[in-house]
This record gives sequence, C-alpha cells and structure tokens, in this order.
Amino acid sequence: MLALYSLAWWLGMPLVLARLWWRGRTEPGYRRHVAERLGFYRASAFDAYRGRVLWVHAVSVGETRAAEPLIEALLAAYPGYGVLLTHMTPTGRAAGKALFGEHAGRLFQCYLPYDTGWMTGRFLKRYAPRLGVLMETEVWPNLIAQCTRHHVPVALVNARLSERSLSKARRLSGLMRPAAAGVTRVAAQTEADAQRLRQFGVEDVEVTGSIKFDVRPPLEAQARGTVLRAQFGARPVLLCASTREGEEALILDAWQEREPDETLLVIVPRHPHRFDEVARLVAARGMEMRRRSTLGDAALPSGVNVLIGDSMGEMFVYFAACDIAFIGGSLLPLGGQNLIEACALGKPVLTGLHTFNFGAITTDAIEAGAACRVADAKEMLAQAGRLLRDHDARLSMGAKARDFAQRQRGATTRTMTLLTALIAKNRA
Repeated sequence: MLALYSLAWWLGMPLVLARLWWRGRTEPGYRRHVAERLGFYRASAFDAYRGRVLWVHAVSVGETRAAEPLIEALLAAYPGYGVLLTHMTPTGRAAGKALFGEHAGRLFQCYLPYDTGWMTGRFLKRYAPRLGVLMETEVWPNLIAQCTRHHVPVALVNARLSERSLSKARRLSGLMRPAAAGVTRVAAQTEADAQRLRQFGVEDVEVTGSIKFDVRPPLEAQARGTVLRAQFGARPVLLCASTREGEEALILDAWQEREPDETLLVIVPRHPHRFDEVARLVAARGMEMRRRSTLGDAALPSGVNVLIGDSMGEMFVYFAACDIAFIGGSLLPLGGQNLIEACALGKPVLTGLHTFNFGAITTDAIEAGAACRVADAKEMLAQAGRLLRDHDARLSMGAKARDFAQRQRGATTRTMTLLTALIAKNRA
C-alpha cells in the first residue's frame, strides 16, 4: 500500500505543482519557497542547531496559533535547542513569522515537503530533529515511515479525530494503520477523540485537553480591537468568523430578509483567496459595504452595514471589536471551526449544527451556557438579534464564555510532560 501511495504521489506531482502555481494567482505565497516542498533547503544560521532541533509541524493558521503556547514552552525548557516550525500554507507561515519573530535566532520556518519517502527523508537528514511534534491530525504515511527509519520519535499533540475522519481512515486502513502505529505518543484533546484513536489502533493515548485554551489573547490585538470598535460607532456588531464557501450567501440572504436595524455585520472568510469572492456576493445584493483593508483610520459611515474582514492575523482583533460571534463552517456540513478564541475574550458564541471537527468542545461550551446552537442562518440572525437587544443576557453569556475558557486551561503543561519524557529518552 505504501509503495502504491508513493507511486501515486510521483505520478501526480506535475498536477500538484500546477495547482500550486494556479493558487499563486490569488495567493502569491504559494509560488515562493517551492524547492522546500520538494525537500531542498538553503543553508542558514539555524544549521548550527542540527541534532539539537525540536520540530513542530503546524499546517496552517489555526494550527500555528494553537501551537504558540507549546512552542514558547519548548523554547523556555530547552535553551540549547532550536525549534523548527514547518507549514503547508503561506498563511500559516506568515502567522508563524508574526507570532515568533522575536525568536528568529532560535526558531526557523520552512515548508514540510510533499509526502514521498525520498523528500521526507531528505528533510529529516537535513535537520536531524530529536523530536517531531505534529499538531492535531497531520499523520502522513511516508513521513511517519521515514521518522521511524531515522529514529525520530513522533508525538501527535492536540489530537482530534471525528467519526467522519475515523470512517475515512478505516477505508484506507492498509495505509493509515501502519502510520498510526508509528506515532510514539498521542496527546488527545478529549476522551471522545482518544477513544476513536484507540479504535483505530493507536495504543499510547493520553487526554491532555486542547492547547488552544492556553493561547492568551494578545494585549496588542485587544487594543486594536478597541480602536476598530470605536470606528464602528455605537451600533451593535455581529461577527461571522471563519465562514466557508456557501455560508456567506446564506447569511447575506437572511440578512436582507430580516427586519432592518442598525446592527453592523462583519464577515471574515476562513480563506484569504475568497476575500474578493465574498465582497462580490455583498455587492451583488446591493448592500453598502467596506473592506477592512481600505478602512484605514476612518470612521465607518453610518450607511454601511457590512464590513468584509479581509486582513490577515487579526482574528483576535475582530473578536475584541464585536458583541456576538458566530463561528463559521457550521451552517453547512463542513465540521465547524474553533470557538475558543471568542470564548477567551468573553464573547457569546453562536454555532450551526455541523460541528463534528470540534464536537466535544462545542457541546461543553453549550452546556456551560457559553454558546448556543442554531439550525440555519435565519435562526442565527434571530438569536443574535435577541441577544443584542437583551443587554443583561448578552453580558451573562459572555461571562460564562470567559469562565468556560479559563476552566479548560492547562493542556500545554500536561503535553509538555509527555514531550519531556520523549526528549529525555531520545537523548540517551
């Protein structure tokens, strides 16, 4: 199975590279550092850490932000080591640069190569990491096989596995089971995740909680959120965060059908390449709109009731500037997105029915009174309207959200205990 999988990668490589170039039309970052995706890396000052490298793989923006407290803990605990942070998307790479710029001497970023044995083998020979830390769900068959071959222990941390993902993995069990067996330790977010991982054959699983709860809202981002809120004026603000394709149209149609009021609707698409597309959806409906990228320091005109959040790395800013947050990816069967950042800032959360990627955390937040589930876009706007009109209920729900986030902290410390044992064992 692994040989056939590798052959498929090699045969498909021209299409993979063509798609990379195609995506670069709207996101130029995809056309940069292409050699790294093929296992070729330039010499750098970080080479001095070879053999004393702790490698963390965070695919994109969400995983990179989630990795922040863990990377800070690794840097503090192992002053003689360097941290290699790998990504698969330019947005993840940009987020890492923004988060860890102060550690530029000890932290190095690059792309993880495509999952062929030859490319991943070159990557491991190049940096000789003492430990590999994969964030959330990133188990690649050739990568794990090469880590085993090169004696690099691998920890899957902040791990989650939905029922849907478990079903997919079972269909490819001949390929994925050996990869899962090659993971040395697993730190799962919830007991439900741990049970599904064990069902798939992973033995060494411990529940440590979600590291995302340990991400502290940056004071600078909160300050910028206060400034942005002042630009909005006194009107209520509903944020639709991390929306996915198909959801914005549902929200905008329901927005037009609602009873008009002074509420400002802020839409922040999950993927940057869709910023223009969402702006066109708003324009096609004849709505007065502004984009965050063109707003500058000016006050938002009172006639504008839709703002497109087309900036990068500002999710905490948007959460700080809103009254209520709807978390996207949940109106359609897309699995939902992370509600933790909104809770950490004490914002009432609304979410749709489809939250299987964050099922346990979403359920816990609802039970804690921090979040509310809605059936569709119309119900979401209706529920938001009720909360915006009921000041006390909104403040109470926000307080419960903040308390919920605070109670869940501590996963980084528990995860570090597991990683410290692996590093010590590999030192011997």
